[in-house]
Amino acid sequence: MREIVHLQVGQCGNQIGLKFWEVISDEHGINCNGIYAGDNDLQLERANVYYNESTTGNYVPRAVMVDLEPGTTDAVRGSALGGLFRPDNFVFGQSGAGNNWAKGHYTEGAELLDSIQDVVRREAEGCDCLQGFQMTHSLGGGTGSGLGTLLISKIREEYPDRIMNTFSVIPSPKVSDTVVEPYNSTLSFHQLVENTDETFCIDNEALYDICFRTLKLQTPTYSDLNHLVSITMSGITTCLRFPGQLNADLRKLAVNMVPFPRLHFFMPGFAPLTARGDQHYRSITIPELTQQMFDAKNMMTACDPRHGRYLTVAAVFRGRMSMKEVDEQMLNIQNKNSSYFVEWIPNNCKTAVCDIPPRGLKIAATFIGNTTAIQEIFRRIFQQFTSMYRRKAFLHWYTGEGMDEMEFSEAENNANDLISEYQQYQEAVIDDDQEFIEENEEEETFETVEN
Repeated sequence: MREIVHLQVGQCGNQIGLKFWEVISDEHGINCNGIYAGDNDLQLERANVYYNESTTGNYVPRAVMVDLEPGTTDAVRGSALGGLFRPDNFVFGQSGAGNNWAKGHYTEGAELLDSIQDVVRREAEGCDCLQGFQMTHSLGGGTGSGLGTLLISKIREEYPDRIMNTFSVIPSPKVSDTVVEPYNSTLSFHQLVENTDETFCIDNEALYDICFRTLKLQTPTYSDLNHLVSITMSGITTCLRFPGQLNADLRKLAVNMVPFPRLHFFMPGFAPLTARGDQHYRSITIPELTQQMFDAKNMMTACDPRHGRYLTVAAVFRGRMSMKEVDEQMLNIQNKNSSYFVEWIPNNCKTAVCDIPPRGLKIAATFIGNTTAIQEIFRRIFQQFTSMYRRKAFLHWYTGEGMDEMEFSEAENNANDLISEYQQYQEAVIDDDQEFIEENEEEETFETVEN
């Protein structure tokens, strides 16, 4: 079976991860003690993608919980699902990273690294056929960003041929928790660009907007935001967890979604999203689902896809539905909005269908877009980074942990390169190919004449 090892790092990563396990345990019919209490054989058919079965017949999540302070992991242990996780898989320090990337990456985090790697290694060796790793973390704090990226690079060294997939919460200007977020995020992107295969960018600002505008919640809590993230994560991983008409896995997703290795930052979305009171007045059809899925208001990342172009798109539909209708609707969207899709990738929409809908819905769809509009987010963070770095503000906290200023300059250059790459492919048109072919032909004729 194609197994996945799940890691959750830092406070944000652990809270999102806990919600993810809550949602998928419910879908697989596994109760909070790890005992199967479902009513459908399909629930257990591929449960071992995320769960190990113990000798007593309990299902244990293949999850590693990491933090640099004991508070968050204690909260996970004390939650309703606390009894589900293996006690040895909680790894925590005592001092915390204090929102400092350098502490998580070089000092406090590095001390904890060996014990985390032992747990990861044990989980990986217990797999029959390891598909890859997935991590939930945030890029604004110290642990999720610093220790998270350190862990990613070490796992990459040890398992170079496995897929590395992250769900990364990106800071946004309207919802800012810490002053040094631009530093922590830029240093993290510097690592993520090189070491991950797929990064799903989740943005608190976009999640708040969905709660206010679409779900009509007056005072959204972090619990509401985490629920949105968890249903999206559940949708993205559906094809790995249930048999369906068309099955994707992490590698298929990466191969179809990433045209160039550095451009692997995706924008996720989910449909249908409706306010509680409005559900009785709507009938959710496949055309409406497809329409809502591509709507800018449904994106979990605060950038407008209309400001860029889609390189590739993946849509995961869930529920009993006609494949023919799904294909027609997807084609219809592409034809109507052809200017928002790059023309030099002819069929750039991948569709997967799974028969099992999420709890409480008949049909649903999850959207994953690789769009050049995501450079808006990078631009925003890097502008804030530059304005602080130019004045060397807060830098002593990082250099005091042994970091070199050169690392900041490298991260800044890498960030600017990433933005230029996105811009270059956004502006590329199909005529470029013709010119490129003609140039090559000219060179060939020139060589022949010389000979």
